[in-house]
Amino acid sequence: MMSNRRTSASNDELRQLIEQTQFESMNELQNFLNLYSRARNATPRKEFHGLSPEQMEQMLRAPFDSPSLVHIPEVLDDKPEAPILTLFGLLKEGIGEKGLKATAKGNLPRNFCSEAVLSYWGEERFKNDTGLKRVSREQDFFPLHITRLVAGLAGLVRKHKGRFILSQDCRRLLSRHGDNAIYPKLLRAYVERFNWPYQDGFEDLPLIQNAWLFTLYLFTRYGDTPRPPSFYEEAFTQAFPTLEDQVMPRDYEFFSPVETIRRCFSLRSIVRFAGFLGLASIQREHDSLFSDVREVKALPLLQTAICFQV
Repeated sequence: MMSNRRTSASNDELRQLIEQTQFESMNELQNFLNLYSRARNATPRKEFHGLSPEQMEQMLRAPFDSPSLVHIPEVLDDKPEAPILTLFGLLKEGIGEKGLKATAKGNLPRNFCSEAVLSYWGEERFKNDTGLKRVSREQDFFPLHITRLVAGLAGLVRKHKGRFILSQDCRRLLSRHGDNAIYPKLLRAYVERFNWPYQDGFEDLPLIQNAWLFTLYLFTRYGDTPRPPSFYEEAFTQAFPTLEDQVMPRDYEFFSPVETIRRCFSLRSIVRFAGFLGLASIQREHDSLFSDVREVKALPLLQTAICFQV
């Protein structure tokens, strides 16, 4: 996570401390090095916006098992609202008690997708945002397609004898807690099991997905005020400068490695994650999915679903 410049500065500092200190033995030197390393790892860093390297490591490696940093409830106190939850509601209603017959390719039936897109977007919005005249397959209504995939990964929806049905666990959660228990399941499946690079055209760059909790930490700190996405892009690239090395060279490039990372981060972390999961509001330049994002602001659901302790 440290750039070469930061590593060099740290090494220079350590070298000076060693030169200014007398050690009676190699064990004493090793103890000094251990204490120095622990102190640096526990010290908040500016580029991590108040987090220490140790805390950042916890966020990346054990986001659901770091109670000193964050509490992520399995049942929310307040009723959640999010695009993915709205679409799951349409899917749940369509499945009902009898289920939905899957197509030969294992997708949701076309008629259901057509009805869902009219309910969610409306015919005009669908045509403007997709350039299509009608829904021919599940993938034409991409938000519903993603919702169905994530619901499957969460164990809420499954196929049985050629039909989509709600799992027993899903029905149990709905009967006891409603959407307050469904949303955390969708959230966890989205960050842990869903493949964020799916059909977006960018490099894999797995760190963008692995750092989802840090992204939400940034929204928690700065999201009360509407800000341009460039603010969060800059914060993210400063925290992980070595991510630039993971952008593969190509025969032709439309964007620099840094610009590629920023665009990828905005699409995956801001629009398709925070926006789709109802954790941040996305204001675009124009009323179209193809227009640029103008402002991002944290939504109340963020405080309910992700309770930071730092």
